[in-house]
Amino acid sequence: MPDRRGSRPTAILVVEDDAALRELIAEELREQQYVVSTAAGIQPAKQHVASNVCDLVISDMRLPDGHGMELLAVLRAQTDGPGVILITAFGSVPQAVEALKQGADDFLTKPLDLEHLVIRAERVLDQRRARADLAALRAASDQVLRQGQFHGMVGSSTVMQRLYTAIRQVARSSEPVLITGESGTGKELVGRAIHAESDRAAGPYVPVNCASIPETLLEAEFFGHTAGAFTGARAARAGLFMEAQGGTLFLDELGEMPVPLQAKLLRVLQDHRIRPVGGDTEHTVDVRIITATNRDLEDEVAAGTVREDLYYRLEALALHLPPLRERGDDKVELAAHYLARLARDLNRPSLTLSDGAVELIQNYPFPGNVRELANALTRAATFCTEDRIEPRHMPERVRSAGAAPKGDGIAFGLTSSTPITLDELERRYIDWVLAYTGDNKRRAAEILGIGRRTLYRKLDVQ
Repeated sequence: MPDRRGSRPTAILVVEDDAALRELIAEELREQQYVVSTAAGIQPAKQHVASNVCDLVISDMRLPDGHGMELLAVLRAQTDGPGVILITAFGSVPQAVEALKQGADDFLTKPLDLEHLVIRAERVLDQRRARADLAALRAASDQVLRQGQFHGMVGSSTVMQRLYTAIRQVARSSEPVLITGESGTGKELVGRAIHAESDRAAGPYVPVNCASIPETLLEAEFFGHTAGAFTGARAARAGLFMEAQGGTLFLDELGEMPVPLQAKLLRVLQDHRIRPVGGDTEHTVDVRIITATNRDLEDEVAAGTVREDLYYRLEALALHLPPLRERGDDKVELAAHYLARLARDLNRPSLTLSDGAVELIQNYPFPGNVRELANALTRAATFCTEDRIEPRHMPERVRSAGAAPKGDGIAFGLTSSTPITLDELERRYIDWVLAYTGDNKRRAAEILGIGRRTLYRKLDVQ
């Protein structure tokens, strides 16, 4: 069978000392359009793989000149070595299980079912191709990361480098992930990056905004429904969980999900089973759940809008996205990235920032985060007729930010030589942010990175 990437046929080596069985296996595989070579023992098999490209080795465990485990060790020592299927007598199954621990991909017992062998061979080859594709993807992401980008995210600041590392760490797990952060920080980009870095990268990635689905249809959308399950359900629908089978389901705005549906989501996380609306049969699902919210979920739990048991099930692997104001020079790096894209989209030779525009971007806190920066630059590029963006091209709110209190030590009363406590420093910073926002507590909470209930509690304490 040709390699799926179209570069060459798939090569298989069959190692078996029983000549009749060896040729029978080879003939069956050749009928499936594989290129098949054969060997009667360990030594000729070693010679073959040393000088020929090989995608899969199917080998008997017991051979006249050695044991299949010896050949397995040689193959696993190779970089990007072939897949390995071992054949064993039924009584040697424990030994075959040990071979799996040592790196074999699969094993079969005699007497062989040739049709089953072909199926298992194709499965191992598919897994090998998926691993190769994933390795190539990760190598590409490494290269991009060295250039200050990571799966569409741009930024070389310390906090972003830590985030990239955390994404790779949680990607190795299949447990649910909770992504928190202010609006506009790029939570869905993080969800896509986790999926791309995981072993599920070849599977589907299904993003869902929980706030965009009418509450009456949420259960049917998630779990599917049978024909006639409710008015208007003329045909059966598989649902989002089945659509994401083998991949990742990204649930944005988790706090918008009704509490009864949260209970059913928790059950899926525990049992990996769903029942379509109107159905009598449960279906097993293999889906990783990634959730995202810009809310303070601890406040939502206290208010009864998020189930406590669901929150604790999700927060074990939690990632918090830093707001743009905490990312240092990333703002200018992001601006250059967006301007290059805008120049291309607007068919302009180039777009750069003047020193004054850079200073505005550095000083403005961007409460709308990356999304607000991108929109501000889109406006500036649209109204700028030259190649250089000046302060006058930026939105008025960015230009007028200089009228707000300055973020230096004087604003927090730190010119005194007498140190103050962290509680006092926090109180002064909250007062400064409230002054900056004109006492807009919603916006102040967004800038502070806390929920409004938390902000009110801190104000009560003060």
